[in-house]
Amino acid sequence: MSKTSFENLEIFKLSEKLSDRIWRLGSRWDHLDKTTVGSQVIRSADSIGANLAEGLGRGTKKETQRFTKISRGSLFETKHWLRRAV
Repeated sequence: MSKTSFENLEIFKLSEKLSDRIWRLGSRWDHLDKTTVGSQVIRSADSIGANLAEGLGRGTKKETQRFTKISRGSLFETKHWLRRAV
């Protein structure tokens, strides 16, 4: 399968790396941590890249900008959950 435009973006590649690291860390937590903070931080980290991809997939500048802002919100949410995890 050939790569789409979002897969070539450095910010998307970084979002994948962040999400992969969070998944690896979360998989080692105990049950309570996984089902509370772990679940939230994984979902928010995965949303960063997902929203970038969705915005570019919509095909308009306005939608790309809108979903980029949503992606930034997911990044900030991830930062919050990582602070809680510490």
